[in-house]
Amino acid sequence: MAVHPPGCTRGELMTDPTSTDTYAPGELDLHLIGEGRHEELWTVLGAQVTDAGTSFRVWAPNALEVQVAGEWAGWDGSQHPMTRLDGSGVWHVHVDGAGVGAQYKYRLRGADGQWADRADPMAQYAEKAPSSASRVWRSEHQWGDDAWLEKRRTSQPVDEAMSTYEVHLASWKKHYSGELYSWDEIADALVPYVSDLGFTHVELMPVMQHPFGGSWGYHVTSYFAADARFGDPDGLKRLIDRLHQAGVGVILDWVPGHFATDEWALANFDGTPLYEDPNPQRGWHKEWGSHIFNFGRNEVRNFLYANAVFWLEEFHADGLRVDGVASMLYLDYAREHGEWSPNKDGGRENLEAVQFLQEMNATVYKRVPGIVTIAEESTAWPGVTGPTSEGGLGFGFKWNMGWMHDSLNYVAKDPLYRSHHHGQMTFSLVYAFAENYVLPISHDEVVHGKGSLLRKMPGDRWQQLANLRAYLAFMWAHPGKQLLFMGCEFGQESEWAESRELDWWLLEHPEHSGVHAMVRDMNAVYRGSGALWGRDNDPSGFQWVDANDAGRNTFSFVRRAPGQPDVVCVANFAGTPHEGYRLGLPSDGTWSEMLNTDAASYSGSGVGNLGSVTATKGDHHGQPAYADIVVPPLATVWFRKES
Repeated sequence: MAVHPPGCTRGELMTDPTSTDTYAPGELDLHLIGEGRHEELWTVLGAQVTDAGTSFRVWAPNALEVQVAGEWAGWDGSQHPMTRLDGSGVWHVHVDGAGVGAQYKYRLRGADGQWADRADPMAQYAEKAPSSASRVWRSEHQWGDDAWLEKRRTSQPVDEAMSTYEVHLASWKKHYSGELYSWDEIADALVPYVSDLGFTHVELMPVMQHPFGGSWGYHVTSYFAADARFGDPDGLKRLIDRLHQAGVGVILDWVPGHFATDEWALANFDGTPLYEDPNPQRGWHKEWGSHIFNFGRNEVRNFLYANAVFWLEEFHADGLRVDGVASMLYLDYAREHGEWSPNKDGGRENLEAVQFLQEMNATVYKRVPGIVTIAEESTAWPGVTGPTSEGGLGFGFKWNMGWMHDSLNYVAKDPLYRSHHHGQMTFSLVYAFAENYVLPISHDEVVHGKGSLLRKMPGDRWQQLANLRAYLAFMWAHPGKQLLFMGCEFGQESEWAESRELDWWLLEHPEHSGVHAMVRDMNAVYRGSGALWGRDNDPSGFQWVDANDAGRNTFSFVRRAPGQPDVVCVANFAGTPHEGYRLGLPSDGTWSEMLNTDAASYSGSGVGNLGSVTATKGDHHGQPAYADIVVPPLATVWFRKES
């Protein structure tokens, strides 16, 4: 069995010294591919640039013939027939003179005897949609984020501040002509904007190549290629590099559960259902109209988890938010009786998908310390963030969909009726520490007729904006990390649509710039207050002061962490202020009003506590001290104990 030649490092060709073709992949590579254990698959398959040209390698085990057709040969694939490497299912040819940027496709005579052109599943660059050829690529980017990566290696995101700004790059900002920004133009605008607002991370909706913009990137055709609509792959690297140098982490949306049906991509790749599960009860997602990966096949699982490693290592992403995990876990997801079959144990769990998710998480956490994986998982599946060694799925975080649904349902009601639904805002604390949670107000909540976050709020415009500010501050103080979709930070008025940019003109109005200023100040206070995030996943980091004040639509609680001053949050979702509100506090002395969403500077009514309150000893709400405070209408106030 071949081994790495002396001096061979990751990313270089690992050739078989017994082969007459010095550019063919070596026996060790082929062995690992066959076993589904090649963690650096992108360094072996696809278009590998050499000094003399490009070596093309593709996995197509059931194909009868394979050619590479490229623009350098007038798309005549017969000039470059590929050789099958025995027993591996990998085909290979070296093309002299084919260089970076060259367009190509694989031409396969499949197991069905039909010829078809396919994009390269491992392509790292693709033609701009709707064109579909792959392109030869080799990165020239020189990273400048060493300090960020060094700090990340020793980080534990679960115990750190994390407020994330979710972005759909194609509709965040556009040129007046409607043309998309390039990667560099996005960086010029997004990096200072997010830095000023104080978010710790951005989460980018899928940046992998997809032909239909209306899918928002969730129907992928080239898993290893950055979206060519914005430029070449190095442009995305520059964007991430600049965010890192500005102190902002980057989470990428990742879609391993299903893939696009385009005939030139992965579907029926070698004349057989190669990447998709051949069982139609498992291989077709009728809700989304897409193919489902065959998680029971070693090579397919390898393709996917190597892809996860690729984005984390080659693009320095700080984490992956995994889309649609619930759809992967259950065989009966979106299926009626008779449309699914149980697993070998008679259950509805997709055991092969579970194995894949565990393998993926174990692999990326082993290889890239300090990153995080986040599951969009909406059910009560146990141990989503539990360690794989104990049967858990191994994610770092899980989206708290229950909190999202309950809290949005509550704030959508008129304050007159909120007292009857008080438990919708307190129930999340029953299970808040069962998993490591992210509180998501994502794109899914402001589209398809749901209206913007602002428009969900009842009342006139002043009340809507006040509700929005109060809700965001309640969310930021609640246990868990935060995710907020773009536009919500300034009170986007219209529902989000991927075809147009955000309503940036709203920032010219003081009531909307006030929301923006409040979010900026809130992030700054949040990041500087360890009590608000240091024990997000530990019950000792949270204590109710009063969870039962339904009559006044008010909630109060303490957040704490070792070595940090306690923070007390009071949220009033009533339309009237509460004067002389007696609030139990953990200790006597001075408590500063560190955030008040009703401040005049945020276009609020200016009701407050003149910067601080003084607590005296005496039992109240089960606390050893109390203070009589003013709670503004439709507002959230944070207090911090001064030493």
